[in-house]
Amino acid sequence: MYKNILIAIAFALVGCQGNSQKKETAQKATDKKETNFSVVKTDAEWQNELTDAEFYVLRKAATENPFTSDILENKKEGTYVCAACGTELFKSNTKFDSGTGWPSFYEEIKGNVGYDVDYKIGYKRTEEHCGTCGGHLGHVFEDGPEPSGLRHCINGVALDFVPAE
Repeated sequence: MYKNILIAIAFALVGCQGNSQKKETAQKATDKKETNFSVVKTDAEWQNELTDAEFYVLRKAATENPFTSDILENKKEGTYVCAACGTELFKSNTKFDSGTGWPSFYEEIKGNVGYDVDYKIGYKRTEEHCGTCGGHLGHVFEDGPEPSGLRHCINGVALDFVPAE
């Protein structure tokens, strides 16, 4: 009797495995795009040019801790650029307080931000990267304010702020 119950439990546990637990889901080649960037450097070159935090976020797709970014509370007029290559990514008039702990924008500068698919936490997300150097910026979600309805949730360490003149 106990043997039958154990066998039934084992089958139930195996049958409950979700998509996020299957390796092949996170490795769909059709979701990943091959992109050639105009600025290409070795890891050693990037490490010489970036701070440790910038390197790990921009080049290794790490995430900074929430509420630690120097630009989180910045309300000045200007442009946010890639900390690695200086490409203009977001205008200050599209920045908003999402309450998430990371700088958020409802619109990118068209053509300067690229997108890819990321399964790192077990489900599909849209990753954002600099369109010039490929540096990891963060992710975009569909829970932002109008007019776009998007929330570009960006690592502050991936950005530099250039004040308007």
